[in-house]
Amino acid sequence: MAELELRAVSKSYPDQVVLHDISLQVPDGSFTILLGPSGCGKSTLLRIIAGLDAQTSGRVLIDGAIVDSLPPAERDIAMVFQQYALYPHLSVRENMAFALKMRGAPRPVIEERIAEAAQLLDIHPLLERKPKDLSGGQRQRVAMGRAIVRKPKLFLFDEPLSNLDAQLRTAMRIELKKLQQRLQATIIYVTHDQVEAMTLGDRIVVLESGSVRQVDPPQRLYAAPADPFVASFIGTPAMNLWPGTLTRRNGQTFFRNDDVELPLPAAVSSFPATVESVATLGIRPEDICLQEAAGAVRLQAMVELVEDLGADLLLHCRVGRLPLVVRTARVTDGKPALVISLFIPIDKLHLFLDNKRFDRAPSPPS
Repeated sequence: MAELELRAVSKSYPDQVVLHDISLQVPDGSFTILLGPSGCGKSTLLRIIAGLDAQTSGRVLIDGAIVDSLPPAERDIAMVFQQYALYPHLSVRENMAFALKMRGAPRPVIEERIAEAAQLLDIHPLLERKPKDLSGGQRQRVAMGRAIVRKPKLFLFDEPLSNLDAQLRTAMRIELKKLQQRLQATIIYVTHDQVEAMTLGDRIVVLESGSVRQVDPPQRLYAAPADPFVASFIGTPAMNLWPGTLTRRNGQTFFRNDDVELPLPAAVSSFPATVESVATLGIRPEDICLQEAAGAVRLQAMVELVEDLGADLLLHCRVGRLPLVVRTARVTDGKPALVISLFIPIDKLHLFLDNKRFDRAPSPPS
């Protein structure tokens, strides 16, 4: 396996900048996810790593060596696409062997690697079939097997599960994670599905409009989003975000707008708000309580819609004019047009200033 490093990689066209100075280190053996909405530049970045596209500026290094001038075939990578790209006239065995034959690998080596990959992916019974005789999930396994037999330094996956139905996609996610753990492979995986990213990745790189917003393990990304975009993109349903201002009163910092006023945690109690400061306040739907709790502030909310997810419910509410989504257990009295009491735990609030996370008061001037 190998380490990957990107140094200030940018990509632009005469009328558009696609990537802005992307710098990133991918450790050996990690499962790194490039996550973001459509058009954020994640697939372009993957193609630059693969050598299929050339960056406008910056450097790509694999194991410390600059590979910018190397064509894809010489970068020792394997790529699995959203489209399976299997040769329809060749059997599964022949599809998996094709790249090794082109490299002149001896037949015993080819057969040994096909056998290893077939065992890993449980596709032994499929080796003599043609792609047209396979299901979508089987074709994706074959595409992965074709990559595995090459034993590359890097595996690149470009939304490989997007064409599968929901149930099969869930099953394939589990299998792919197990496969990475067995191979100890370095994988870079592109997706727009944050559930897929959270369940698969060791590290997630969140991209938006061609820029990196945050790089962190999944739980850190969820618990401490770097800005409102990450907060709204990570989590299902998204974090509730309210615009407002900060103000000081009797030594306490408050967030307020026309509809609510909430005291903030002690971590920001000494925020130097001599004038009202613009801020965004966030709270996860699952952190809101329907019963009184210590350290929680009570709000009155109107239930507008109840969304039944089976295991639990989503209550779409309104506090004044502010929308608020609450995730709760099925045992609740929440019904449309009902006014209910909600309890907001102060220690679960997320504060963003100047579009950046604010965790604690700044150090006093020296």
